Amino acid sequence: MRKTPWLLVSVVLALVLSTAGVALAQRQSEPPDAGQQQAGQQDTGGAATLDKEGVIDSGLEVHAAHPDDQHGGSVGHLPARRANVRVVGRVEAEGVTQGSIADVGFFGDYAYLASFDDDEPGCSRGGVHVFDIKNLAEPRQVGFIEAAQGTYVGEGIQVIHVDTPKFEGDVLIHNNEICGDAEDNPNGGVSLIDVTNPKDPKPLAEGVGDLRPRSFVGEGIAHQVHSAFAWDAGKKAYAVIVDDEESKDVDIMDITDPRSPKLVREYDLSARFPQIIQEDLGTAESFLHDMVVKKIDGRWVMLASYWDGGYVKLDVTDPLRAKYIADSDFKNPDPEAAESRLDVEPEGNAHQAEFSLENNFIVAADEDFNPYSAYVSNVTDGTRFKAGQGSDTPEIDENTSIEGETVFVGRACDEDPAVPAGDGSQIAVVERGVCDFTVKVANVEEAGGYVGIIVMNREGSDACSDLLNLSVEGGVPTILVGRDTGFAFFDVAYDEEACREGDGSAQAPIDLDTTGDTVRIEAVFDGWGYVHLFRNGEDKLRELDTYAIPEAHDERYAEGFGDLSVHEVAMSQERNDLAYFSYYAGGFRVAKIKDGNLREVGSFIARGGNNFWGVQVLRRDGKEYVLASDRDYGLFVFEYTGNG
Repeated sequence: MRKTPWLLVSVVLALVLSTAGVALAQRQSEPPDAGQQQAGQQDTGGAATLDKEGVIDSGLEVHAAHPDDQHGGSVGHLPARRANVRVVGRVEAEGVTQGSIADVGFFGDYAYLASFDDDEPGCSRGGVHVFDIKNLAEPRQVGFIEAAQGTYVGEGIQVIHVDTPKFEGDVLIHNNEICGDAEDNPNGGVSLIDVTNPKDPKPLAEGVGDLRPRSFVGEGIAHQVHSAFAWDAGKKAYAVIVDDEESKDVDIMDITDPRSPKLVREYDLSARFPQIIQEDLGTAESFLHDMVVKKIDGRWVMLASYWDGGYVKLDVTDPLRAKYIADSDFKNPDPEAAESRLDVEPEGNAHQAEFSLENNFIVAADEDFNPYSAYVSNVTDGTRFKAGQGSDTPEIDENTSIEGETVFVGRACDEDPAVPAGDGSQIAVVERGVCDFTVKVANVEEAGGYVGIIVMNREGSDACSDLLNLSVEGGVPTILVGRDTGFAFFDVAYDEEACREGDGSAQAPIDLDTTGDTVRIEAVFDGWGYVHLFRNGEDKLRELDTYAIPEAHDERYAEGFGDLSVHEVAMSQERNDLAYFSYYAGGFRVAKIKDGNLREVGSFIARGGNNFWGVQVLRRDGKEYVLASDRDYGLFVFEYTGNG
C-alpha cells in the first residue's frame, strides 16, 4: 500500500459515487467516553461520513486501488545476486499471473499464498494457494481456496491453532478486499476457514466484519479489510482487522467460536491516543495498515503500523480496553535520506513491523512506492514546502515543473464569484472548502490563463497545516499546501491554534485577484521506502538506526529497476539479532543488528529478477528457513548461511 496513490481505479470511485453520490470517506473522531463502554457491548458510534471534497485521507482510498497500482508494478529489476543465502526450494503457483501473488503464511507442513485472482483477467476472484511443504526442497501445490467473486486476498494471511471451550482446530484467517460491485456479491471483512486438514478446507465464517455504517459497496456487506491478525488467548481467541472504511479502523473480533465471530470493539487510535500524532506530518494520513500481537511479559501486546501515526504499541490483554504503551515518531529531516545527502521530510508510511526474538528491538518497514515528492519553493521568500498531489491531474514529476506568480482566486465553487482569468503564466491559489476539488479545478480551467493550481487547506481540526492528497480530475497540474503556506504567499499573518479551532466555514482574509509571491513547483527525489530499528520500550520509542539497499537512495535507480521499497520484515526465531526482508524488486535481504545498527549480511535476486511481497520464518529439524512470496511466481524457501 502506498501513501500517495497517483491513480485510483475508476471502478472503485464509480462504486463510491454510485452508492453514496459523493466521493471518499471522511474520518470522524472517537467519542471521548468510548473507553467507558461496558464489556461485551459493540462500539458502533462515530461512523464515517463521506467526503464531498475528494480528500484521500483514509485506508479506503489508499487500499482500494488496483493491486498493481497499490503494490507497485513498475518493470525492470536489479542484477542477479546471492550472498550468504541458499535457495532450498521453490514452486510456481498454479495459474499465476504477473503481480497476482500476495502475502505468505504457514502452519505445520503447509504454506498458504494469498492471491489477487485465479487466472482471471483483472481482479474478478482471488483466494489462497495451498502448498505441501513437508519436503522444503520440493514444495508442491495441493489446493486453492476461492474467495467470493469480486474479492481478492492480500495482506496478513495467517493460520493459528484455536483451542477454546467452543472450538479446536487449525483456522486460516484472510482479509477480503473488494474489486467488484454489489452484483458480484463480494465479501468484505475477513473469512475464517478450518484447515485442520489443509487438503479439505471447510469454511467456518465468510465475509464477517463491521457492517455499520453501510459499506461503500452496499447494505449487508462488511467493510473492506486490508489485513488481519489472530491470536489464541486461552479461553478466548481474537482477531484484529484493518477496517478500510472508517476512522475506527482497529476492529477487534471475538473468534472464540470461529463459526460465529463477533465484532466486540473498534478504535480510532488518533482520537483515543492523541499522543501518537506527529504535528509536522499531521493527522490526515494516520490510519491502520498492519499489526502483530505477541505475548510479552504476561500481557498481549499489539504492535500497530499506523501509517503517518507511526508504530504504536498497545496492551490488548483485555481487547475491550486497550491501553497505550508506546509509539514512534518519524525523524525530520528523513535520516535515511540524509545518509545519501538528501535533505527531505519523512514520508511516514508505517507499513509493517515485528518484535525481535527477545523483544528488546522493533524492526519496522516503511513502504514508499514513489521516489519523488512534490515541493513548492517560494522563490520570493527563499523557502520550500512539501505538497500533496492530485490523483488525476498532470503530475509534477522528475520531468515536469512549473513556475509563476500566485493569484488568489477564492474557493472557486459554482456559487462563488467568478474566477478571474490569469495572464497565461500565473498559478491560481484556491481555498479548500464547500465544493469538490474537481469543480474548483474545472472553474479555474474555464477562466483560463493558469499554468498550475495550488489548493490551500481550510480551517478545522483536520486541516490547517496538514497535507493531503487529492482525488481530483483536470488538465492542469494541481497540488495542495497547508493553510500556513498559502497565507505566506500573500504575506498574511497565520495562527495555527486559531485555525484548528475553526469550523471550516471561514474564508481567507485575502481579496479576490490578489497577486502574491512567485513560486516554483517541482519534484524532489527522496528515495524509496526503507527500514527502521527501534529500541523497544514505553512512551516514545527510541530510533537507533535505519537501513535501505544502496540503490533505494540513488536517483539513477528511480526508474527502470522495478520497485525498490521494502515491504515486510520477519524476525528470526533463533537469533535476536537477525531480520529478513521482502524488498520487492530489491529481492530477499537479510540484516543483522549489531551495536544498535542494521547491517546487511545476506541477499538474493534471481537471474530474471524478483518481486517479493511476504516473508515468514519457519523452524524445521533444528534449522531456520524463510518462506517468501514472489508476486510474479509463487513460493520460495530460503536459508541464511552466514556464520555470524
